Amino acid sequence: MDKKFEEAVKDFPILTRKINDEPLLYLDNAATSQTPNPVLDQIVSFYQNTNANVHRGVYTLANDATTAYENVREQVAAFIHADEAKSIVYTRSTTDGLNLVASSFGDLVVHEDDEILITIMEHHSNLIPWQQLAQRKHAKLKYVELAADQTLDMADFKRKLTERTKIVAVTQTSNVLGVTNPIKEITKLAHQQQAYVVVDAAQSAAHQTIDVQDLDADFLAFSGHKMLGPTGIGVLYGKLDLLNEMAPIQFGGEMIETVSRTQAKWQTAPWKFEAGTPNIGGVIGLGAAITYLNKLGMPWIEATEHRLVTYLLPQLAQITGLTMYGPKTVAKHESIVAFNLRDLHPHDVATGLDMLGVEVRAGHHCAQPLMTTLGVESTVRASMSFYNSLADMDRFVYDLKMVKEFFNRES
Repeated sequence: MDKKFEEAVKDFPILTRKINDEPLLYLDNAATSQTPNPVLDQIVSFYQNTNANVHRGVYTLANDATTAYENVREQVAAFIHADEAKSIVYTRSTTDGLNLVASSFGDLVVHEDDEILITIMEHHSNLIPWQQLAQRKHAKLKYVELAADQTLDMADFKRKLTERTKIVAVTQTSNVLGVTNPIKEITKLAHQQQAYVVVDAAQSAAHQTIDVQDLDADFLAFSGHKMLGPTGIGVLYGKLDLLNEMAPIQFGGEMIETVSRTQAKWQTAPWKFEAGTPNIGGVIGLGAAITYLNKLGMPWIEATEHRLVTYLLPQLAQITGLTMYGPKTVAKHESIVAFNLRDLHPHDVATGLDMLGVEVRAGHHCAQPLMTTLGVESTVRASMSFYNSLADMDRFVYDLKMVKEFFNRES
């Protein structure tokens, strides 16, 4: 077995827990990844040794906290290959970042009868903000549909991208279909029409190398808790000239330069978007998570997870009555697999698996328009990470067959 894998698994004590007297098999990484000891240790160390507010004090602890906080901004920029740290805005989550873009930048560039182009596979976080913007501005919201293999229909994208398109918002990797979209091609085509591209990288940041300069994305958002970090911390990357054009949508401490009785002047980007005391401990945890991912190496993570899905998909395909969603070819499929078992409700399947210690997600996965397109109300979703093994995949398939047999026998 891979020595790097063996060492990494030791960093996740939760994986030794038992669920219903069975060893835990965690397969809901698309919702939230587990957090390794080195990340937890760094968060605890901050609160034990450096806890102070940032940007305000002139004393040693405050200076230390501010330095650590801003060093992570540099670290995030390097992780996604941004050209400068000022293009990194700390947010609460991917959702928070996408809402910031829609509410601030969207109001700047979208007007009546303009068009906003998104895909039918979007998570609600990258759908509802644009839906609301379109309604607010009396603009038109258009959807790119799926191709026959349930990848993004690029021919449909090219048809629907017009000179009226002002914003293209697209997920890099679908949280249901497990497909990674051709962001670089999408961005190139969108920019030819003078449209701006907003990328939801929630499902890709922890699983593949991201280079925002190569992608030429105008904005890109992701969350810490899906990439080994704590909850409540996210990142919005924006091209600095665009961030400078945008107005803040939250006001208060930290984000101001001067205030009089009648008016205020904001700080420059990114600080003008970070009103109030930030989630400093979350930022420190995010930095520790990036350090951990870099130590493993994104190429190793990608290869490990690709091996898992390559091993799993053919086994699932052999289960009678199982319908998988997303591309059937392994080359187009990331480590997210959504499926249904004939005549069984996804919640029943997930509950049955939970009784065996296997934790998967069941529901519409915050992608109801996609569910409607697929002709279902919900699915079961198993999502893997590098700390899962081929033996885990064998166990998952075996337990899934056990659940299927149990419910069929009961019926």
